[in-house]
Amino acid sequence: MVTLNTEQLESTAFILKTIAHPMRLRVVCLLGSCEHLTVSQICERVNCEQSLVSHHLNIMKLKGVLKSERRGKNIFYSLAMPQVLGIVDCVNGDCASPDNDC
Repeated sequence: MVTLNTEQLESTAFILKTIAHPMRLRVVCLLGSCEHLTVSQICERVNCEQSLVSHHLNIMKLKGVLKSERRGKNIFYSLAMPQVLGIVDCVNGDCASPDNDC
């Protein structure tokens, strides 16, 4: 059984609120498999306008879910919190079922 203290619950709720949008979830999953991508590369893969993708990237970066690194003229985005992939998997039913002693 999983037992979380108040701080852990608040942290988890914060992460869930941050990624609770289809575009953000798509970007999180994409960065989980590609590790580092530019805005242009993300736009190509999610088939969406750069302004919208940039908006969602900025929100997730400001809230600590993503990080960015400048390499020359390009900015590469990656997951700062790789554990969000586990959250997405679990919500989709791909997490291990805990032993239930109840």
